[in-house]
Amino acid sequence: MCPVLNHPQSRAQNHSNKEMSPSKILVTGMNGLIGGLAGRKFAESHEVTALGRSEVEGFPTTVTDIGDGIDGILPALDNIDIVVHMAASRGNVSAETHIKANITGVYNLFEACRRSGVKRIVAASSGAVVAGYEQDEPFKSIVHDPDFVMPTPRPMITVDAPVRLRGFYTVSKMFTENLGQMYSEQYDMSVICIRMGKVEIDDVPLNARNASVWCSHRDIVQMIDRAVHAPENLKYAVVFACSDNPTRYRDIDHAKKVLGFVPQDSAADHGY
Repeated sequence: MCPVLNHPQSRAQNHSNKEMSPSKILVTGMNGLIGGLAGRKFAESHEVTALGRSEVEGFPTTVTDIGDGIDGILPALDNIDIVVHMAASRGNVSAETHIKANITGVYNLFEACRRSGVKRIVAASSGAVVAGYEQDEPFKSIVHDPDFVMPTPRPMITVDAPVRLRGFYTVSKMFTENLGQMYSEQYDMSVICIRMGKVEIDDVPLNARNASVWCSHRDIVQMIDRAVHAPENLKYAVVFACSDNPTRYRDIDHAKKVLGFVPQDSAADHGY
């Protein structure tokens, strides 16, 4: 008899589907946009601490560079239930910078979490790991041609589609996903990786292309919150985070199925 396989980008154990209820949450990247939005929202109902290269105003902070080693991270993890990892190097920086922050640093953080008994890591990946599809039709026209007529059914990239990496940043983000899967399988930790859409400071899409992958502040906070409180038996998942945009081509049905994510906003509200 052939085994029944779970979705390749999600894995659950059957012993409990009780919602996780953390009392203490550590957030990395709270001086950044997404980490700041999530951390301050969690602080309304949870004990929140921060970890980063500089102090976070109003929050107990462990100041360390995760790329420098595990020892500087461990003190931040005492009695921590869940780590929300939103810190990362981004943009046009050297491969060495991405390696230190997004590869060495992610390994150091995950290993420190394992040693400290952290129950779940919610980690930022990036929707850009499939951005290479935008070079091909129909996705090229979907994101660039305002006169393109969307076919039915809408073309969609799912989380189990092959990645299309464009740059070392996306390579480093796939390391996060792959390492998370290994830690989940090997050490029975829960790891949920969120392929972030385009979150803007002013909470509006900057242009038509970004409108296809835009994610509002409200929707990204909802996604992270649902990942934090997902059932205990959800041991590994990868989900796309986008608002319900008319030209969206990244699948969010999987996020709805495994996390209950239902976006509240749309780029259509801003003329896109």
